[in-house]
Amino acid sequence: MTRTTERRFRAVIFDLGGVVLESPLPAIAAYETESGLPPRLVARLVVEGGADGPWARLERGELDAQAFGAAFEQQAVGAGYRLDSASLLGRIAEATVVRAPMLAAIRRLRVAGLRVAALTNAWATPDRPSRMAPLRREFDCFIESFRVGMHKPEPQIYELVCRRLHVPPAAAIFLDDLGGHLKPARAMGMTTIKVGGAAPAIAELERLLDVPLSTT
Repeated sequence: MTRTTERRFRAVIFDLGGVVLESPLPAIAAYETESGLPPRLVARLVVEGGADGPWARLERGELDAQAFGAAFEQQAVGAGYRLDSASLLGRIAEATVVRAPMLAAIRRLRVAGLRVAALTNAWATPDRPSRMAPLRREFDCFIESFRVGMHKPEPQIYELVCRRLHVPPAAAIFLDDLGGHLKPARAMGMTTIKVGGAAPAIAELERLLDVPLSTT
């Protein structure tokens, strides 16, 4: 790592689903197809619900899974469709498989002296603590939206992760698979990377940091 790079970046912040973990979007799409629902219906309902909708309230920890299910299913009925929220959330949970190259990159970042954080929109489930325990150990800071009462893209959650990392936004790189989650971070001064596949994102991190991160 060069002196210039060392002064510029001190931390890297990772979304989980779609970045460190496989994306839940294919699982959601498969659920929609198998249930006879229109493509991207779930995304549409999330957007239409807005900051006070069932999905946002689930991610902020204001609703448990049961209360969310009732509210989200009611929202779907209002749009003319019926869905099973428990089945949908189950499909999403099954998609949380670690991307090994991304985990290897995180470990190399820590060896290189950078601080790393997870910043994820998530909700409480009985098995979540045990499922996340191995991953939590890989990070200096691990922020789950439902535990802190705020979620992306609310600016306060980006401010929180920077405080916990003890870095200003300009000294951080943030990776997410959703452009709407990157926009507030970029507005605060973070350098952002929109993630599709793991390999291009890791290559961009290597370019920004001058640190070898690839497994090949």
